[in-house]
Amino acid sequence: MDMETTRNTRRERIGVVVSNSMEKSIVITVKQKVKHPIYGKFVNKTTRFMAHDEENTCNVGDTVKISETRPLSKNKRWRLIEIIERAK
Repeated sequence: MDMETTRNTRRERIGVVVSNSMEKSIVITVKQKVKHPIYGKFVNKTTRFMAHDEENTCNVGDTVKISETRPLSKNKRWRLIEIIERAK
């Protein structure tokens, strides 16, 4: 294969939009259950990502898929791939 045609696999996350008040940017929270290393209890962990939304199509509450990309600004390293489910 050519070096130009192959592309590294990029991480993808599915989360919920919590803010869309910026131009072409959204904030997403990704929830995951993590087992505590000592006590064994499952703890909810929330991570926030800033993502690039070119057309300003997302609304608060939408479930979206984002993908890792090159740095687009100081805080943005993710790009919107698709809107999985619209907020009701």
